[in-house]
Amino acid sequence: MSKKKLNNLKPKSKILIIAGSDSSGGAGIQADIKTVTALGSYAMTAITAITSQNTTGIKSIFSINSKEISNQIEFTAKDIKPDAIKIGMLHSVSVINTVINSLNKINAKKIILDPVMVSKSGTKLISNKAIKTLKEKLIKKVSLITPNIPEAEVLINFKIRNKEDMIFAAKKLISLGAKNVLIKGGHLKSNIMFDIFANKTEISIFNNYKFSTINTHGTGCTLSSAIATFFGCGKTLKRSCEMGIKYVNQAIGTGPNFGKGHGPINHLHSIIIKKKYK
Repeated sequence: MSKKKLNNLKPKSKILIIAGSDSSGGAGIQADIKTVTALGSYAMTAITAITSQNTTGIKSIFSINSKEISNQIEFTAKDIKPDAIKIGMLHSVSVINTVINSLNKINAKKIILDPVMVSKSGTKLISNKAIKTLKEKLIKKVSLITPNIPEAEVLINFKIRNKEDMIFAAKKLISLGAKNVLIKGGHLKSNIMFDIFANKTEISIFNNYKFSTINTHGTGCTLSSAIATFFGCGKTLKRSCEMGIKYVNQAIGTGPNFGKGHGPINHLHSIIIKKKYK
């Protein structure tokens, strides 16, 4: 193999993921690592909670001690400085405050927050007090917040029924201190997928084909990690959102159809596997 060929295999950026795990591999840390790797970058992790789950639901959640979460973030970043950070499941006030403190210590700049609140099966993943802390402290700290419609509704206490409501919600989140917002429109009943990107100076609507499938487990985790990866590689935030949405859309369209419930998407669609197994 030539030296030029070897150089092409080097990771394009380094991404630190702060999130909970998913034993079934479709969401959480597992989906995040797959996404970052499939897009050609290097994934590091700080695990906030361990969940026992499959495509039909969550059996149990084991919380990681806040001190150990800060150790993971700070000790990892001290050695390998991340180009961007993706934040997922933060289930308590203590964990959120710990993460904010650690982000300040490592002087993190490019931060993508997926405000995970409820699993695909309906299990609540964050306390009400933690939602309040996230809303008042964390969204002001990050570069982008990526709520789906139910999460946006909780954050601004407003029912979202259509595209216009999504735009209103985005503006409301900006007024609460968010620098940039991407509201995901997968919960709207429509043949077209609308995602709203907004900040103080612009509003953009991304339109994509919406697949009719229940196999969308981990789409939010995957999207935020894809955005963090592209952003860490030097793309603009808006372009990172556009590319991340395209990656997830193709992952849904080529899903492996695993499990008896909400199955995973195909994180590997961006990779050409030439190896043949006998």
